[in-house]
Amino acid sequence: MTAKIPPTSRAAVLTATGEPLRVLDVEIPAVIERDALLVRMTAATLCGTDVHVADGSAGDVGGALPLILGHEMVGRIAAFGDGPRTDSLGQPLAEGDRVVWTHGMCGRCRACVIDGEPSLCENRRRYMTESAHTYPFLHGGFSEYGYVYPTAGRVRVPDDVPDAVASAAACSLRTVMHGFERLGRIAATDTVVVQGAGPVGLFAVAKAVAEGAGRVIVIGGPAERLEVAAQWGADVCIDVAELTSGAERAATVKDLTDGRGAEVVLEMSGVPSAFSEGIDMLRPGGRYLIVGQAHQRDVPFNPSVIMHKQARLIGSRSAGVDHYWKALDFLRTHADRFAWDALLSNRYRLDEINTAFERMRTWSEIKPVIEFDWA
Repeated sequence: MTAKIPPTSRAAVLTATGEPLRVLDVEIPAVIERDALLVRMTAATLCGTDVHVADGSAGDVGGALPLILGHEMVGRIAAFGDGPRTDSLGQPLAEGDRVVWTHGMCGRCRACVIDGEPSLCENRRRYMTESAHTYPFLHGGFSEYGYVYPTAGRVRVPDDVPDAVASAAACSLRTVMHGFERLGRIAATDTVVVQGAGPVGLFAVAKAVAEGAGRVIVIGGPAERLEVAAQWGADVCIDVAELTSGAERAATVKDLTDGRGAEVVLEMSGVPSAFSEGIDMLRPGGRYLIVGQAHQRDVPFNPSVIMHKQARLIGSRSAGVDHYWKALDFLRTHADRFAWDALLSNRYRLDEINTAFERMRTWSEIKPVIEFDWA
């Protein structure tokens, strides 16, 4: 490694669930594995998953503490391990180039090789799941330096895509790109309902509009998020603070579709009750894409509805490296159509991480950005 790389990295670390993060010095690995990268982080964005891990609602992480949180990030290459200096598309890489990167996909299991489903990798190595005491130590994005696993896909960020936007694309938008690929074609005659107005839901609005949906209806809140949805082309925005029951919201969708329901419903909210509500507003023969239901709660549901409606339910989890590239390309090619900065809220320094978390927790922000000052 070059002499300019310090021995430690300042990082926002979870030492106990339910407690504030602590900014600590974490070891930077002295040895970089073959095909791995060390990066200097330029931006990281907060995701709802970060909040859920921090407060303990995402499950028990006690055995992995202390954890560096953050999994949406972009960084400049600081050092290479041995191996080809290219990204996953074969594009040349050099020190200083910006990249986004995937979780570690083994490339050697049935899901990766036979099924072509790397997001279902049987040996998937995820960021935010390994202790900061375990080599290579830098397992999260809220850190001055980050580590790209040898088996992680990586994509060079186009020069005209800003850091913070690229960071958001590295989770929310790549998830949307994968989901839409699994969903299939959207027709100009389709009404698309998007459940949820968080970052994933808002990117889904942009994607549905770009795909040429006949009408896009968004269900969510708060009002500031619905304003972004409207700016990006949503035809109808239903505020859950005004229509507080699922039955009312489903009835509204049916009224807007002459009693039939929507051809396509996209569950992007993560709210457990949204599943049954989405089925209610789906027309016979419709398609229901489920992306946000990453909780551990049981939901009452009568499966005969699926049969009677002849509905197609499509689950989609995470994404492959191809979807990271497609997300960046979508940002670049649609920059004149969608004001991506509207998704991003306040900028914070690493020392202000707990303020950003609290504002995310209280829905005061859509997508807070952590910036790193390398001046």
